[in-house]
Formats: sequence, C-alpha cells, structure tokens
Amino acid sequence: MKRWLIALLMLLLGRGQKPRQLPPPDRVLDAEPPRSPGSELLVVVLLLGAAAAAIVFVVVYALSANTQLLGLSMGGALVLLAAVFYVVAKRLVPQSESDEPYPQLIHQPEQEEVARTFDESASRLTRKRLLVVAAGTAGTALAVAVVTPLASLGPILDTNRLYRSPWRRGRRLVDASGKPLKASEVIERSIFSAFPEGADPKDLAAPIVLVRVDEGELDLPEGRESWAPDGIVAYSKVCTHAACAVSLYRAPLNEPTAPKPALICPCHFSTFDPAKGASVLFGPAGRPLPQLPLEVDGDGYLVAGGDFSGPVGPSWWGVRKR
Repeated sequence: MKRWLIALLMLLLGRGQKPRQLPPPDRVLDAEPPRSPGSELLVVVLLLGAAAAAIVFVVVYALSANTQLLGLSMGGALVLLAAVFYVVAKRLVPQSESDEPYPQLIHQPEQEEVARTFDESASRLTRKRLLVVAAGTAGTALAVAVVTPLASLGPILDTNRLYRSPWRRGRRLVDASGKPLKASEVIERSIFSAFPEGADPKDLAAPIVLVRVDEGELDLPEGRESWAPDGIVAYSKVCTHAACAVSLYRAPLNEPTAPKPALICPCHFSTFDPAKGASVLFGPAGRPLPQLPLEVDGDGYLVAGGDFSGPVGPSWWGVRKR
C-alpha cells in the first residue's frame, strides 16, 4: 500500500513530463547511512524535558496561577520542542545534495528506488520505540497543558455550586475581623462590608455591602418591603458584570443638584440604585445586585432573614441566571 501511494503521488506530480533517469543511488542516500545513537538519546532527553515543563505548567496553574512561572514553564516546553525539531533535522534525517533537480518518477523501478530510500532513512534510527514513547509523553503533556486553562471557564458537571450561598435565616452579619454588626453602627452616607458569621469569607456569595437609605426613599421590588429594617439594605458585593467588588458609595452632599445615592463598581463603573433593589443605573452590568433580606435580633444585631433574591456573580452566558 505504501508503494502504491508513493507511485500515485509521483504519477500525479509528473503527468505531462518526460521521464528522466534517476541519479545514481549514492547521490540519493548512502547505502549504509551512519547511525547516531547519541543524537537519538539527546532527542529523548529534550522530549522528556518538554513534557516535564508542560506538567509544571499544569501544576502551577492549579496551585498558584503565577503568571511568571506559567510563562516560563510553557515557554520552556516550546523551546525544548523546537530543539527537538532542530536535532532531528540536522542529525537524524539523512542529508543529500544533487547538482540537478530530482526527476519525476513514473516507472516502477524508479518508484521502488524511492521506497528503498525511505526505508533506509528509517533504518538510521536505533531507538525507535524509546523515541515513540518519549514523543507520545511530550505530546500528551503539552496537550493537557494547552487545555488546562479551559478549567477557568467554570464547572462543567456540577454547576449547582454556582448557586450555593452561606447565608441562612438567623445568621449574624460580622465585619472583616469577625465582630458582629449592630444596626446602630450602620450610619448614613457610609458603606460597610459584612460576611456571614462562621462561614468562609472567601466564598463567592459571602461578602455583602450595607448602606442606610432614607426610609421615605425606599422603593424595593414587590415582596421585599420588610427586607430593610430602619432603612438598612444589604446587597451582594460581587458585581453582576464581571465579578468585581462593589466598593464605592456615592453619597451626594448637595442634594438638589447632585445625583442620588448609588453603589458603584470602580472597575467598569456599573452603578446601582440601593433604594430600588440595586437596579442598574449605569454601566455594563446586566441585572441588579442580589439583595439579602435583613432582620434585627433582640440584642440589636443584624441577622440575615434568608438567602439572596437571586444568584450571586456575573451572568456570562446565563450561567448564573436561570
């Protein structure tokens, strides 16, 4: 089959041209090509080095995602792979020179001569199996390294964790140091960050922002009338645009001419109205910030009245918006 394919290729390339004599065999390839086991071993070492660098890329990506180390590991893998190609081309592939262009091979003897040349080129290798294993290892490791960053797009199978929240009815609100917050501590014209008591503050749905709004200006969505005791409203701190932190509060001092109070994400300037359920006033955010219902316990501390009004986080491709 190999010879038939070579013959068909040569026939298509040489159609319409006159046959010419094939140069003597010694001008194509030496009868006994010299072997180079040292170069083969060097290729194996370079391939395994490329595989190791690719594995380091995957490990760094999973543990720390340090961009400098990621660049060095992937760059090292590609440099070693380029070195493999160089060594193979210079030391393992037979070299020949001819003063005249090679003729188009049409007749059977010429086709057989090309097949013989191909076989002799392959016979130059003494560690074929080792080279194949090393090449397969390097190729597999590089393929895994290339697809690893796709994991950052989000969970593939268990997408329910995107909707989990540590907030429960009766759970106290605490500050960054773990101190419970009292309703009296949330003053007007200020923004406060809070977390669920006893939960991991690094959880995506854990951080919230608190502001006190004039009760006469509150216009919350239907069913949330009791969610803001004493005018204190709580919303997710994670912007619904690109998961940045909503950390600014616009509290105008000159009420007649200044715009009304608003929560602002400083990264892309999405602006939300705290008096109207954090509806979007400006910016690229596509939906309001999820609101957390609040209550005040018998000791005056703020506690959650339940879970958020909607999924926390950005709405890329509707993942977080069912």
